Amino acid sequence: MTTISNLPSRLIEYPESDGLPMAESDQTRDYLVYATKVLSVFFETRTDVYVSGNLFIYYEEGNPEMVVAPDVFVVFGVENRQRRIYKVWEEGDRTPNFVLEITSKTTRSKDQGAKKGIYAFLGVEEYYQYDPTGDYLTPHLQGLRLVDGSYVPVPTTTLADGTIAMSSDILGLELHLKEKAMRFYDPATQRYLLTHEEEAAARQTAEARAERLAAKLRELNIDPDAL
Repeated sequence: MTTISNLPSRLIEYPESDGLPMAESDQTRDYLVYATKVLSVFFETRTDVYVSGNLFIYYEEGNPEMVVAPDVFVVFGVENRQRRIYKVWEEGDRTPNFVLEITSKTTRSKDQGAKKGIYAFLGVEEYYQYDPTGDYLTPHLQGLRLVDGSYVPVPTTTLADGTIAMSSDILGLELHLKEKAMRFYDPATQRYLLTHEEEAAARQTAEARAERLAAKLRELNIDPDAL
């Protein structure tokens, strides 16, 4: 009798999806897109950093049941290119260094149980969970760091404005939680990470503000270029 385990590796199918519809809340989808985009922008000049999300990661050759799909993940030391699936054994045995799950009441059992165990087994150095709807996590953003094979909480700092901040040693960034909203913060530039769309919108807003100011100065017979 032929089983999957004794089929030639090239004949084993590694599906790109499980065939089930992806039912996500607006908050889950928005933060998943935000996190994937800003991290992709942040690392876009690095040819050895891969950022993705909701992608199947197969971690045992010959066994397509050994699969996990993080909401957002970052892998260092592999080529920065698009993939349909991620096979660990074809990537120099490189597994994600950073994982973020946009979690909720319906996914909490997997995020806190099975996935947490898989990530520890794979050696995921940092595992963050963010609960945008506040279904069960308090605070809504929590981080874990792998120490001697087990996860320990990432220390938090409360800033003067009440923002909860956690440092990601892996990314070189901070994760901030302000009024229940999560954002990535770059301590080197002291700025929050923006998507290309957000940067364009901010630039348009600044240009419009500058134009209004220039028009006001002209009304007062003041040359804006002389200032």
